[in-house]
Amino acid sequence: MNNTNPIIIIEDDPDDQELLKEVFKKLNYPNKIIFFFDGEDALDFLNRKEVTPFLILSDINLPKLTGFALREKLKTDAELTIKCIPYLFFSTAISQKAVIDAYSLSVQGFFVKESSMAEMEKTITAIMEYWIRCAAPNNFNDQ
Repeated sequence: MNNTNPIIIIEDDPDDQELLKEVFKKLNYPNKIIFFFDGEDALDFLNRKEVTPFLILSDINLPKLTGFALREKLKTDAELTIKCIPYLFFSTAISQKAVIDAYSLSVQGFFVKESSMAEMEKTITAIMEYWIRCAAPNNFNDQ
């Protein structure tokens, strides 16, 4: 996993996309941010051989292919699984059942989408700093 590879954000709300763009711009991480409005388009992109994102931030309630359905497809596809892309849910749709369902799909985190810029910055900073420091299979060049 290259810490500067793109970050995939799957979010169907244009306002939330704009807020996330502002947050990432302000935090000045070097990663390109690639947005998708639905899980199907994100899956098509992730299936490209040359694509290995740094991480995926996904909403749950998405058109065409929900966040849960997308995670299931990524988890059960051998070629996508070997990419070892951290998958995190980032949603306002939080409930105990949603969190249990998410972790049963082996997500690496479930975060509540904050409505204020300051809180969103704190959450994104925590996510980014954790994954930048985390040892992962894709961190090694001798593959």
